[in-house]
Amino acid sequence: MNLHLSLTPLISLLAGILILLMPRLLNFIVAIYLIMIGLIGIFGAGALKLN
Repeated sequence: MNLHLSLTPLISLLAGILILLMPRLLNFIVAIYLIMIGLIGIFGAGALKLN
């Protein structure tokens, strides 16, 4: 059985949980999320996919 995990949904889930737990850090969490998604988009996540 193969399990394919994509990185962007995991980052989104983690960011959402952190926002729920610590709403005061919303700006910081959103900034980090956008930077991570941008870097994944620029450099590609092909090498980062878990098989």
